Amino acid sequence: MDDAPGTPSGAHPFHGADRTPGDGSRATPAAGEPSTDTAALSVRPTDTEAARRAAVRDQAVAAKPALARFLQVVVALFFPVIVVAAAVRAVASSSFLWLEYHRPGFPADAYGFSLDDRMTYGSYALDYVLNFAPARYLGGLVTADGEPLFLESEVGHMADVKGVLGLSFFVALVLFVLAVLACVYLARRYRGGIRRALFSGAVLTLVGIAVLTVLAVLAWQTFFTQVHALFFADGSWTFRVDDTLIRLFPEQFWTDSALTVAVLVLAATVLTLVLTWPTKARRERSMLAQDALRSRYQDALDAS
Repeated sequence: MDDAPGTPSGAHPFHGADRTPGDGSRATPAAGEPSTDTAALSVRPTDTEAARRAAVRDQAVAAKPALARFLQVVVALFFPVIVVAAAVRAVASSSFLWLEYHRPGFPADAYGFSLDDRMTYGSYALDYVLNFAPARYLGGLVTADGEPLFLESEVGHMADVKGVLGLSFFVALVLFVLAVLACVYLARRYRGGIRRALFSGAVLTLVGIAVLTVLAVLAWQTFFTQVHALFFADGSWTFRVDDTLIRLFPEQFWTDSALTVAVLVLAATVLTLVLTWPTKARRERSMLAQDALRSRYQDALDAS
């Protein structure tokens, strides 16, 4: 067959002609130099490896972090302790003492304390368990006749109460700080985690309230005795009816205090349940927010 027009003799248009890199062809590597294809394979992962890495990244982004799950449990368990401690602190106040002494039906002192006497002496006792004063803050008080207002055994019991309340409030404060830090992490890393944790904590608190209420209603005296026996040594918290502590804080006072604490805890729990109830709209908002967070995290991983 004749050569194609314009083609040099003996050179086929597709074979035998040397080509330079400028004409779009691949340059022939020099002796000892790796080919272009080999160099590309040495620096770029295969398609299978790239897909595997992408799958690992996707799984890491989509998975719920283990730390987030742990912190949700922590917040839920801390919630009842924090709420109860806050309610007890609200009751251990001069405002509640005034309301209690002035409420209709509160029993008068059968041994001569007036309303002003009760308010004055009761405020001293209440202040002592909340401040850092030594035992003589109470032990040094005297009546108008010059007699000690509180017996040594009464002062000793109030010192025990001071220690229990002080430790309880300190623990509750530490738990509150830890819960806040946990919520900060959840807000940044797992959207909707705070709501779920508080909802679980509120449910747990509600169950505890129900159990304690049943025990208190069925046998208040036994319940009162067991609570004191849990924190105080036997014989250190029982007094005669004419002792100052009983005159200032009769049984009605403790019944009303327990009821008030229960009401405050219940109110806080119900409010939390209302604000964190997993409605469809709240779940969808949490999912959308978490998806957006995952997308940002995925973009950061891809850019790294």
